[in-house]
Amino acid sequence: MIQIYSWNVNGIRACARKGFIEWVKNTEPDIVAVQEIKATPEQLEATLKNIKGYTSYWYPAERKGYSGVALYSKHEPEKVEPLGNEQFDREGRTLIAYFPSFILINCYFPNSQGHGTRLDFKLSFCNEILDRCNQLVAEGRNIVLCGDFNIAHTAIDLKNPKANEKNAGYLPEEREWMSTFLGAGYTDTFRKFYPDQPGHYTWWSYRFNARAKDIGWRIDYHCVNNNFIPSVNESVIHKNVQGSDHCPISITLDV
Repeated sequence: MIQIYSWNVNGIRACARKGFIEWVKNTEPDIVAVQEIKATPEQLEATLKNIKGYTSYWYPAERKGYSGVALYSKHEPEKVEPLGNEQFDREGRTLIAYFPSFILINCYFPNSQGHGTRLDFKLSFCNEILDRCNQLVAEGRNIVLCGDFNIAHTAIDLKNPKANEKNAGYLPEEREWMSTFLGAGYTDTFRKFYPDQPGHYTWWSYRFNARAKDIGWRIDYHCVNNNFIPSVNESVIHKNVQGSDHCPISITLDV
């Protein structure tokens, strides 16, 4: 059994001040994939880079205080690499870890921004990710794609769908890509267990007391190739864990 957590920490140093290290020690996941670290390894305290029992892997953005992904793992991967596309790698968007029974792709998908000013960039990234997933599956590998997708797929994935139809994260083009991705042979693991249930969110705005009111969006995912679904025992949203404007999500694999 392997338990994999994913969490947009919205600044790893800020999250550490709110108990991230203690959370890892108490929860004891096998793997923790984090997004939006907003730091380079050189900027981090040793206690954050070297949590006992884990090896950490970092891929920050070139721009300071922006984006970036990282991985903590009890199990040493065969190899760890970025996506391999400079325009996305310079923003620290992806870290790919190869394990014997699956490949973990940890992603921080771009935000398409107000008026969709980065929508084309985001969709290019989305298509690159789908191509990589297809390539790995064609090679006979199982994949776990996790992270902050910055997409609420359907109306049940956000509190106020009508009011957000023209807003980043719920644009028709983003939702269409998510449908295309899932239709290409992949499963949103949370919806496998809770196919029609509204009211499950992973991100809440810091404004308007949104988290206390549970006015949120489900934009963080664990997705797997369809053939790997029998190995997924559970997919959970840990909405009560504080420390970021996102909460952690987890899956448990029988591998």
